[in-house]
Amino acid sequence: MQQPTKKKKETLSTWLSQIKIQQKLTTHYFLRLFEKEKKNMSKLKLLSLAALLFLCHTLADDAEETNNEHKKKSYVVHMDKSNIPASFEDDHASWYSSSLKSVSESADIIYTYKNVIHGYSVRLTAEEAKSLEDKPGVLLIQEDVVYKLHTTRSPEFLGILNSDALLLPESATTSTVIIGVLDTGVWPESSSFDDKGLEPVPSGWKGECEVSKTFNSSSCNRKLIGARFFSQGYEASFGPIDETVESKSPRDDDGHGTHTSTTAGGSAVVGANLFGFAAGTARGMARHARLAAYKVCWRGGCISSDILAAMEKAIEDGVDILSLSLGGSLSDYFRDTVAIGAFAATAKGILVSCSAGNSGPSPESLSNVAPWITTVGAGTLDREFPSTVSLGNGKKFVGASLYNGKPLPGSLIPLVYARNASSASNGNLCLTGSLIPEKVKGNIVICDRGLSPRAEKGLVVKEAGGVGVILSNTYTYGEELVADAHFIPSAAVGQTAGDEIKKYVSSDPNPTATIASGGTQLGVQPSPVVASFSSRGPNSITPEILKPDLIAPGVNILAAWTGNVGPTGLPEDTRRVDFNIISGTSMSCPHVSGLAALVKAAHPEWSPAAIRSALMTTAYSKYKNGKTIQDLATGNPSTPFCYGAGHVDPVSALDPGLVYDASVDNYVDFLCAIKYSSSMIKILTKQDYTCKADKEYSVANLNYPSFAVPFQTASGPNGGSTNASTVVKHTRTLKNVGSPASYKASVSQESDAVKIAVVPEVLDFGSPNEEKSYTVTFTASSMPSGTTSFAHLEWSDEKHVVGSPIVISWT
Repeated sequence: MQQPTKKKKETLSTWLSQIKIQQKLTTHYFLRLFEKEKKNMSKLKLLSLAALLFLCHTLADDAEETNNEHKKKSYVVHMDKSNIPASFEDDHASWYSSSLKSVSESADIIYTYKNVIHGYSVRLTAEEAKSLEDKPGVLLIQEDVVYKLHTTRSPEFLGILNSDALLLPESATTSTVIIGVLDTGVWPESSSFDDKGLEPVPSGWKGECEVSKTFNSSSCNRKLIGARFFSQGYEASFGPIDETVESKSPRDDDGHGTHTSTTAGGSAVVGANLFGFAAGTARGMARHARLAAYKVCWRGGCISSDILAAMEKAIEDGVDILSLSLGGSLSDYFRDTVAIGAFAATAKGILVSCSAGNSGPSPESLSNVAPWITTVGAGTLDREFPSTVSLGNGKKFVGASLYNGKPLPGSLIPLVYARNASSASNGNLCLTGSLIPEKVKGNIVICDRGLSPRAEKGLVVKEAGGVGVILSNTYTYGEELVADAHFIPSAAVGQTAGDEIKKYVSSDPNPTATIASGGTQLGVQPSPVVASFSSRGPNSITPEILKPDLIAPGVNILAAWTGNVGPTGLPEDTRRVDFNIISGTSMSCPHVSGLAALVKAAHPEWSPAAIRSALMTTAYSKYKNGKTIQDLATGNPSTPFCYGAGHVDPVSALDPGLVYDASVDNYVDFLCAIKYSSSMIKILTKQDYTCKADKEYSVANLNYPSFAVPFQTASGPNGGSTNASTVVKHTRTLKNVGSPASYKASVSQESDAVKIAVVPEVLDFGSPNEEKSYTVTFTASSMPSGTTSFAHLEWSDEKHVVGSPIVISWT
């Protein structure tokens, strides 16, 4: 259910006010009449008049209550546990209730939290929330926020199929690792949740399979060991869930959650495909791992109080990895629901993997940038689904499509640009109802990408009488080719091809074309390339922390699907499939979640920071020919702002040699470095902590596997004098997780604008878990604001290469 529009809200408020005024006038009239006539009235008439007066007062009160309820919003209330009154020490829930009742007698607590935060969620008016914030023991009140979803061949491409290096964790200990997925739920009947060959559920597991009308206890097994749903925050904001269109249970009506969970840890399924495309064996990254589903996303989005409640339960249940393919707008860490929950999970030894967002190629477009979160961008596989456009002038252009229906005839067909077949100002976008059937019927139509779902554009063309659709990228999407299961013959083409096709239409009086599908093509090079949609850095919250951390496959990914909607997700799509091919950082995130489970299985004693370090320092940013990974948005070499440390390489991550470890104390020092107050730190840590006045805190000293070095541009023309230099030092500590060895440092950089020195240049490790520190000194003169420079630091013992990207910028 959607929230009322502003206009509807104003109309409702006005209506309620008018009712209240009329009711008060009526009450006043009856009171005067009562005083005037009471001596002449019979007892029966007096009772009747009293009843009318009571009804008027009741209606007025009801109108007032309805108006107040309409004004209410959902909030998350952070409480300071150290300020709990002695009488409530053993009963936090009563303390919360008592505090709440001081501002509202009618409000009921939605959720209580003890793991992710100390506090609760509740529905209040703005006035009540403001009043509550001033009460003793209240740290912060946050309005509920709507998060959005960031919407095979992956094992072969990543090199984890038939790899001797993975036999131990895959077959022996991976089955003890539990991946929790916060998403739209699961479709438990999928063969990707088959538990054949798995041992009994790990003894420490405390989760459960929540039963409802559409989900029973047998929906879970030894693969899908837990399934919960969280809707109370959503319903408080949007109203009751309409169970005729959406399952109020862990069941997945959308497909997204089934896709992400089986990408992370789905069982092997022979013969998986979508309409014959991408045929083969589908496997999750950690196919022996256990899965637990936490449904937090509904038709209107994912509400922050529900997300917190799900993370709360996941921690209690005993997950090892948390995977969240969702995000919202950036905010300070102490106000960011996912960052707060992730901090609590990290403190319990749980790695949290999150999608970077689909707002690329714009800079500073990232989500989920907290340094205790593993932030994942998206790249392509070496697989495409070609669809060829042949024009009447003899030119051919290769695009992408997952259409497998009746093909077009071999002869050429009239071709029209949607802008010329519509009276709408944005007719080029093929929005619903925008095309003129008389100009479209029997034609192939060119539609520009944007505003509406890609597959919906093809449906609009079909309904207007068109026989084929060419989906043309604009500047925003560059040369990125995302395939969709269209309803008519189709081809999604890059910007260059799209511009050429439209140029042909405008120059030829009778343009014609045809479209032919090419099935599945493997071994596509170069690969990977950074997806255009993948969100980019720099990190606008903390520029000294490079994000994303790394990239993984996220374009045209095959995984299991729900049985409730078709592959396009559109209401008009009546087709049903077992597997679907979709794209997004939503798809790359569970790849890393599954791979983190493999590393966790091989090294159960490693912290979340050590696991992330292993994935980052072994990632690659160059192809085998030495060239940098391309950016699909531009066709040019990408940068660490696009790919972070590089593309994940799971085989190397199992034996990284050295790792950059970090503890909760290190993250607290980081919070001191960014000038957080004690109350801000308490919101994240749930602990009393005061930054020491005599201690020097520096973001540069957080033991992170990458380096981001922002310099301030000097005042004056062109960045001021180039003679004055600025020196910045970063200190890091490496832990030996391999055999005794001597590592030597080397730095490669694209320019000499910055002098980079590493001291010491050699680190000798004589025993496991031994730690050694080093300092990198960056010396630079001022440069114009907006200038960037990139470098790479490597520590190598001739067997292992421990790599770190370096980004230097001037602002």
